[in-house]
Amino acid sequence: MKPRTIAKLLRTGQVPVLLRLELLVRPLYRASFVASAASSGVLALLAGGPVPFDRIALHLGTAPDDHEMLRGWLELGVRLKELGRDHGGYRLRGWWSRKLAQPRHDVAAAALEEVVRYHQDVLAAAPPVTGRKRFSLADQDGELVARATRILEPFVQEAVDLVLPRGGSLRWLEVGCGEAAHVRHACARNPDLQVTAIDLQPQVAEIAARNVERWGLAARVAVRAGDVRTEPLEPGFDVITLHNLIYYFPLRERVALLERLRALLAPGGRLLITSGCRGGNLGLEVINLWFAASDAGGPLPDPADLRAQLLAAGFAGVELHNLKPGDAYYAFIGHNRAADVRVGRPAPAPRPGEVRSW
Repeated sequence: MKPRTIAKLLRTGQVPVLLRLELLVRPLYRASFVASAASSGVLALLAGGPVPFDRIALHLGTAPDDHEMLRGWLELGVRLKELGRDHGGYRLRGWWSRKLAQPRHDVAAAALEEVVRYHQDVLAAAPPVTGRKRFSLADQDGELVARATRILEPFVQEAVDLVLPRGGSLRWLEVGCGEAAHVRHACARNPDLQVTAIDLQPQVAEIAARNVERWGLAARVAVRAGDVRTEPLEPGFDVITLHNLIYYFPLRERVALLERLRALLAPGGRLLITSGCRGGNLGLEVINLWFAASDAGGPLPDPADLRAQLLAAGFAGVELHNLKPGDAYYAFIGHNRAADVRVGRPAPAPRPGEVRSW
């Protein structure tokens, strides 16, 4: 570069910004590469050691015309220091690639892929402009979302334990069952439990049914695909659960949904809702933005608003449990019959570890 060109660039004042730009975009490139390598199976393929280019292409089913694109992608992984290259082929190098290649970190891999595929999209699509298409449920990969939300499994299990005794015959309805991981926990806790599990997306219901069969629970768990608002279900459930699901329903429809669920409960039955709420971590804020930018569902709930909706639907009392200290992840328990549950005025969300009954 000629001195005159350098001087011209310096006069524009752009050089410091351009030099620092890589610090902003490099983590984005790295996260996108690792997510793609995990979802395509390349990380798992390289977990056993170096693999030649031809074998990677064969594993991916890459056509000869696309070999240069594949090579360019692998070389980008080398530049990002997530992959290494030697005489044996390509190998894992970066910390993230080595960790996410392990099957036990599948949930973390799914969570990263969800961020790369959906969170980036909604951040790029906002703010709204004329003619921009809104997202829909078809824009989501139901299987991926089900895998990623398993990161919340310990908190959901804690909530399930609040309403499920360790014994005694009970009928349980799980709405939006995902991969049926929460159903499995409930069945392990109570050997007398009988479960109906329903999911709106047929492909997700199929995965749940296969898991239930594999876990030896088919005699106790019936899995079906359908919309709980219209699916013919026999009333009399002791507990109904909605985990990480309430925001898939538009705000204007939530009271009607809750009325429908209360009608399916037995006298004294309980509705358990677990959900991230507004005001939580950055990931929750982006999820809230995604649903605001879509035709599927509505915003994440506000604790006081959801409590008011439960009461409007006829529930006699509502408990609120903070499941994740330092964040806005709650369990709501709606009672179908008031015992000694006091119904009072709206109160602020509980502090970490605090339990509220209204």
